[in-house]
Amino acid sequence: MNKEYIIENQKYKLIKEYKDAFIIEDILKKWTEYFDEYDFIVGDYAYDKLRLKGFCYKENKRYSAINDQKNIQEYIKKDCAYECRYFILEKKR
Repeated sequence: MNKEYIIENQKYKLIKEYKDAFIIEDILKKWTEYFDEYDFIVGDYAYDKLRLKGFCYKENKRYSAINDQKNIQEYIKKDCAYECRYFILEKKR
């Protein structure tokens, strides 16, 4: 694991992938500048459609309790389809 990718001129490290969820072509189709400021991006597939969600460290200006990086596993457990494919990217600092 821990492969690195460049998305919109920013390096990201793939820190978790479940059920071969990381498909760079799908990510590039969904990516917008909105995600550039997040420290983590979680991608999950529901009905074969990719959803992306950003999470942050407390120091990040986009930080709020709902997107605290400590809540990633809870988000996957509660807000993603049971046993869905997913991945977690971490922005390289």
